[in-house]
Amino acid sequence: MKHNLQFDFVADKENNTLTVRREFLAGRQLVWDCYTKSELLDQWFAPKPLTTKTKSMDFREGGHWHYAMVEPNGNEYWGWTDYIKIQPIDFYTSTDAFSNAEGEINESLPRAEWVVTFTDKGENAVVETVVTYKSLEDLEATLQMGMEQGMLATLEKLDELLVKLTGRA
Repeated sequence: MKHNLQFDFVADKENNTLTVRREFLAGRQLVWDCYTKSELLDQWFAPKPLTTKTKSMDFREGGHWHYAMVEPNGNEYWGWTDYIKIQPIDFYTSTDAFSNAEGEINESLPRAEWVVTFTDKGENAVVETVVTYKSLEDLEATLQMGMEQGMLATLEKLDELLVKLTGRA
């Protein structure tokens, strides 16, 4: 069964932001858990055919998530997220960066601030992610790396996980 779930991807080059708005066939608490628990993130947070593995996660204000997206051939792309402010099941703010396996930030690649907001839409949840870059060049570099296609493919993996967890299809 095909659902017409909301999906918006807007690049605002005047404000150096990306806004991704996505509806999911699940309640807000479960979707929140999928974004904030490593055992669930590891099941969806990478576009196919990549997988995700968490090295460490401490989801709290001042905490972090250190993870890798892994290609089928074993190549790893490491990331680091710092959690700034958390209001459970409503929103969190964070900064992200590319890193290495030791957690050292790659300063030559773009960093961004994320505001991730969770709201109800009937029985479904809507997640709005606003990513703010330091410059237009950083935003453009991220778009060139395939951010839109990557987000779309990644969120489709979250859809699949939610069907497994809820039985709603």
